[in-house]
Order: sequence, then C-alpha cells, then structure tokens
Amino acid sequence: MAMYLIGDVQGCDSALERLTQLIDFSPSRDTLYLLGDLVNRGPESAQVLRRLMRYGNAARSVLGNHDLHLLATHYGVRKPGKKDTLTELLQAEDAPALLHWLHQQKLALLETVGKKELLMLHAGVLPAWTATKTIALAGEVEAVLQSPDAASFFPQMYGNGPDRWSDSLQGADRLRVIVNALTRMRYCTPEGAMEFAHSGGLADTPEGYVPWFDAPDRQTADHVVAFGHWSTLGWLNRNDVFSLDSGCVWGGCLSALRVSPTTDGGLDTELLQVKCAQSQPPGD
Repeated sequence: MAMYLIGDVQGCDSALERLTQLIDFSPSRDTLYLLGDLVNRGPESAQVLRRLMRYGNAARSVLGNHDLHLLATHYGVRKPGKKDTLTELLQAEDAPALLHWLHQQKLALLETVGKKELLMLHAGVLPAWTATKTIALAGEVEAVLQSPDAASFFPQMYGNGPDRWSDSLQGADRLRVIVNALTRMRYCTPEGAMEFAHSGGLADTPEGYVPWFDAPDRQTADHVVAFGHWSTLGWLNRNDVFSLDSGCVWGGCLSALRVSPTTDGGLDTELLQVKCAQSQPPGD
C-alpha cells in the first residue's frame, strides 16, 4: 500500500488523471491525500469531484479556500467571480451529491507514518497550536459544515479579523480564525498574528512577519506538516514541512509525494509530477 500527498488540483482533472496513471494508483491498494483547492480556476471541477468520489475511502481531502468558496457560492453568499469556473459544477444534475461529498471533507488530517506524525492541511497552522489542538479546532468547523445549519455559517466566514488566536474566542470570530489559518494563511508574526495582503514567495515576506512554518516556538515543529495553497512558494521539502502547490492551474505542475516510513524512523519520499496544460493568470 502506498500513500500519496497531492497538491492543489484546482479543477484540472486531466492532469489528475495523468498523475494517477504516472503513480500507477490503485484504489484497492493505495491512498490519496489531497491538500485542498480541489476546484475552481481550472475547467474540470465537477470531473475532479466525481473522480475522487469514485475512489471512495482511497481518496481523502482537506478543504481549501476555493472549496469553501464553492460552497458559499452554492448557498448564494458569494457570486461567482470573473476568474471562477464553477458554473458547470453548480448546474450539473449531480451537483447535490458532489456538494454533499465536499461537505464531509476535513479541515485537517493527522496520520501516523511509521514513527512520524504527519499533519495535513491546506494553508497553515498557527504557532501556538499543537497538532492535537489543530485537529480539534478543525473539527469545530467540520461539525458546522456537516450540520443542518451549514448555510448560516458562510455569511460569517469572510473577513480578516480577528487576526490572531485566543482560547477565549467564541462564535463566528472563533470559527473565522480557524478557517483563515487552515485555508488562507501564508505569513504571520512570530506571535501568531496573520497577514493576508501578500501572496509572494519567501523573498517577498512582508516586514515584521515570517512564513508561518518559520515562526519561533511553533508547537507543530516536532511533526511533519504537509500543505498546499502557496503556489509562489512551490515545492518545499524540509524535515518538518512539505509544500506541494506547484502551480498546476497557473501553467506549472501537479505534484504527488509518495511517503513511506524508513527503518530508522524517518520518512522516505519521492516526488512525481505531471505538467498541466491549463494556464491562468496567477492568483489565490
């Protein structure tokens, strides 16, 4: 059995199909972990969701900002933007089934691989959160998304504040901070205040901020954290983080990282990529 982590697909089902062929994926043997932004900007969002649904338990995903945007658009909270490519999906006969499947996905996943714990999310994790706390907080949002009150969540989801975590947060503010960290964050202050105005690479880090994974005293530093979202960062392979958004929809590649334990307690990895024919102007 092989475990593969896959970066942002963003509606590029043709690339996803070629990638599964490249890795010789078998749903009866292997498991795909998708790091969010399954849909939007690419031309085949409905096909991506249909494919993953067919894979059953062999495909697990976290939700990204574009996936949540799709759900908000479905509920009429947001109108499709000029760059959005969601109309075909929203008008499809099987849209209710596709959206129901999306509602059931997680905001974060934690898996044990050999002696390592692998935390998976779309964007980032705040420095004060442990892996266990991250999963618990993600679960608070998941419970709302999977409840009969899901539609009432989306009007309150948008906004950049509060910009930092406090255990005393309640209601919409609490859920918004969780969503913003897990699906939107790239930079934060060393103390954990999030910044959303910049989307460049490491060289473009705004003054006073650090990439979230370089925050001092980050409580998940003893885990391996895998994420997508940051196409201008691209492929990053460190002992503590894997960045897997290689800009498929922007004319880059779609990436899969095979992960397996080594005999000495570490992780063995192999990066496999396919070129994506889709090309859109860069953006979130």
